[in-house]
Amino acid sequence: MATKATASSSFATEATESDPYSYQVGFGNSFASEALWLYRIRPSVAHRGFTKLPENPDLESTFLPLNPKVNASPTQLAWHPFDIPKHPVDFVDGLKTLAGNGDPTLREGLAVHMYLANTSMQNRAFCNNDGDFLILPQLGRLDIQTEFGQLMARPGELVVIQRGLRFKISLPDGPSRGYIQEIFGSHYILPDLGPLGANGLANPRDFEFPLAHFELDQSPWNIVHKLCGKFFNCSQDHTPFDVVAWHGNYVPYKYAMEKFITVGSISRDHIDPSIFCVLTAPSKQPNVPLADFLIFSPRWDVANDTFRPPVKTCLTTRVMIYLQFSTSIITATPVQSLWGFYTEITGAGAMNSSRVAQVTKLGFVPMAVVSYDEFKMASEAELKPMRVHEGTIAFMFETSMMLTITDYAMHRSGKLHEHEPKMWDDLKGEFMNHLPEVNASLEAVGRAPLHYDSK
Repeated sequence: MATKATASSSFATEATESDPYSYQVGFGNSFASEALWLYRIRPSVAHRGFTKLPENPDLESTFLPLNPKVNASPTQLAWHPFDIPKHPVDFVDGLKTLAGNGDPTLREGLAVHMYLANTSMQNRAFCNNDGDFLILPQLGRLDIQTEFGQLMARPGELVVIQRGLRFKISLPDGPSRGYIQEIFGSHYILPDLGPLGANGLANPRDFEFPLAHFELDQSPWNIVHKLCGKFFNCSQDHTPFDVVAWHGNYVPYKYAMEKFITVGSISRDHIDPSIFCVLTAPSKQPNVPLADFLIFSPRWDVANDTFRPPVKTCLTTRVMIYLQFSTSIITATPVQSLWGFYTEITGAGAMNSSRVAQVTKLGFVPMAVVSYDEFKMASEAELKPMRVHEGTIAFMFETSMMLTITDYAMHRSGKLHEHEPKMWDDLKGEFMNHLPEVNASLEAVGRAPLHYDSK
């Protein structure tokens, strides 16, 4: 006797005597309705009330400078990989906050978390009432049971679970680690394509949604709710995953990042990195995103008569950038030097995930994407068509907001790696070596030559 069931397909009309055909429904392929309808066996209000749980000291939700548990830093920061706990920890208890902005009660802002887990959630579910989660597994798959159905997410895929939806995470591959971007007061959408037209970047058809799945489980369950960064538990005598059918658009989804259609220059110069945007979340200010999620995946670099060395910039945005590997779908090759934090990853198809670097830039300060040695090597390399980022997926959380850093990230994690300014001591002003050519150009247009005293 079956105790659970999964829909065989999405909703479609049934043939009738007068019309022998079946049809998909929804204006603009919108899952039948822009609202959300859940057909439950029992209502979600059927529980025994809430009790406050002990605080997770490594979880933060208020990032205003008035909070003594967050810090400001103008320099580049990096973290060595966080260790998987040795004692049993599931997804909920393994949440660690690194940085963020705003506050969920203000309905604007974001948080960046890590999850470090080695135990599956059993009869326990989680409901985040503060914001939407964008989850990126880096080590091990996540088997995610939601009220709408089941999702399996591997490294190289992203999952979005919206605010207020209940879910449970199991670990089919054992210990797991990954990244989370949480946004308050907004939702992820696809970026406008503008002159790109109908296709390119992340195509809508490549996003995957769960089919309805329900269980007839009448055993005790605990539901952990996150509200204003605090945890509350409610118990009930039946599973929360008892939705027999649903329709609407407020639904969890996943996306395989190798399906991203990369766009770049095929003549000269470079397009702004925003061309690698997978998802964006608008802020309350028009034309300014709260958060962008960008990826840098294997692709061709073919532009001529351009300057290709890794970029040095001074941005007004704040960014956190990571490396993510999926050796089951891409072959690994050496990658070196990420944002001034030097890391070397070697091997073919066997990336050592314990050496993944994470770096962040939090203020209006200059940044350098690589070390001077890498800059020099790229500056002197022959400009020819080349494959870049082979074997890796790097991704970036980018925001227009100012970020503060948690005490956990700065003081308790034991993984902080601060930028070493001396790494640029060998950098020379190459412009000075070309003054004769510069002066010839100036004299050709009647301008005075430049003079430089090397002493």
